[in-house]
Amino acid sequence: MKLFRAALLATALALPLSSVAAFAATPADALVVAQNIDDIVALDPAQAYEFTSGEINTNVYDRLIGYEAEDTTVLAPGLATEWTADDAAKTITFTLRDAKFASGNPVRPEDVVFSFTRVIKLNLTPAFILAQLGWTPENIADMVTIDGNTVTIKYDGDFSSAFVLNVLASRPASIVDEVLVMANETDGDMGNAWLNTHSAGSGPFVMSDYRPAEIVRLTANADYFRGAPAMKSIIIRHVAEAATQQLLLTSGDVDIAKNLTPDQIESISGDAIKVETYPQAAVHFLSFNQKDEDLTPPAVWEAARYLVDYDGMTQSFLKGQMETHQAFWPKGFPGSYDETPFTHDVEKAKQILADAGVKTPINVTLDVINASPFTDMAQSLQATFAEAGINFDILPGTGAQVITKYRERTHQAMLLYWGPDFMDPHSNAKAFAYNADNSDENYQATTTWRNAWAVPDAINKEVTAALAEADQSKRNADYIEIQKQVQESSPIVIMFQAALTIAMAKDVEGYVNGATSDFVYYRLVTK
Repeated sequence: MKLFRAALLATALALPLSSVAAFAATPADALVVAQNIDDIVALDPAQAYEFTSGEINTNVYDRLIGYEAEDTTVLAPGLATEWTADDAAKTITFTLRDAKFASGNPVRPEDVVFSFTRVIKLNLTPAFILAQLGWTPENIADMVTIDGNTVTIKYDGDFSSAFVLNVLASRPASIVDEVLVMANETDGDMGNAWLNTHSAGSGPFVMSDYRPAEIVRLTANADYFRGAPAMKSIIIRHVAEAATQQLLLTSGDVDIAKNLTPDQIESISGDAIKVETYPQAAVHFLSFNQKDEDLTPPAVWEAARYLVDYDGMTQSFLKGQMETHQAFWPKGFPGSYDETPFTHDVEKAKQILADAGVKTPINVTLDVINASPFTDMAQSLQATFAEAGINFDILPGTGAQVITKYRERTHQAMLLYWGPDFMDPHSNAKAFAYNADNSDENYQATTTWRNAWAVPDAINKEVTAALAEADQSKRNADYIEIQKQVQESSPIVIMFQAALTIAMAKDVEGYVNGATSDFVYYRLVTK
């Protein structure tokens, strides 16, 4: 019977959508997901940098340590059963568990060395995350070494082992099967081309099928060391249109629809479907380029914080998509600062500007991605800021156009969002609270540099000190203090934290959607 239903599903996936409605049940041992997956550029963990790529990687690869499905806020053992950190010697030694790759090959210390080495030597998009540890193609053999069943990681930099552990829990630190990967090497690419259409991990699933902008099929790894997943397969269908996703969900042809609009979520009714909301790590902000003299007075920054209609947006067109959050590290992670002291108060904003002698009107161009909800947010800001004499001329553009302009520091005001590269507060502290060299020649992938904000030396020093702090509780307290200072006075006005609302069949249990795509887990799903 299961084979028959699986055959029906395979047939349905190949049929036009008009024909799919005839098949209104998914197999009991398969989870079918409707999702826009056309962002995938690469799936090799040494190259993958897109949202969907992160989700796939998390479900097919393990890391030495990680934030796991059972509790995405706790750093837990992965392929390593334990570790010993020596901050003075700048080393961490990991003891490996007895585990196998999905291929049947044993997970060896040599696979760990190979995995880290290929990331550094290939030097593709996410390599900088591991390179922060002072690793280079020339020294990597000395920085990652083996002794029996242990792997010792060395790092070079003024930071603590707590930071290093978070780096090693990130996507490019995924462990791949050296034997399988090198058997599929082409022209010295260390298996890169093959890994962009196949998987070679030890995780709970194997990527058994990938057709770009069509489907990703994950098959359960029966020998997974934590136990085989209940779902024998995860089928992620590329469905670009939200309306089509809704139709497939309500007709029973998929179990989860990931990209429904707020209006569609609001319209869902009946006992067969439930809606879950998950806080996300991305923070949304308005920023002012300090190359524009009209935007340099701190009074402009302070007034701006009272000109945002936080409640007006989150209770209307942003409902279910964002919540008010006014600090750079997202809520739900150690070290976050969740106080929201600013409210929409036009009269207070006017008084702040008047007391500082700031002359209005101030005319400012506001760059924004030409898509919902960003254009709606820009129009709200345009209306409320105008009440205090700050006039926004909205300049919509593609994501690429807006981000390119931002990187070139040629904007005046910018409406954008930022997500951490890995789950350590320094990832965002460096972006929002550090800029020791503001020169045009010193390009930095940070909001501070891109807005030409020369961060006060005192704050720069606090960020550096927090990075080196070995005591994790003290370190978290340090980041909270830094967030308070940036929240009070910075040309970067943090407004919201993203939220993701997902609709799914009532019988789906155990789905985990953490704050980033790297924290999407299918291993615990049951139906």
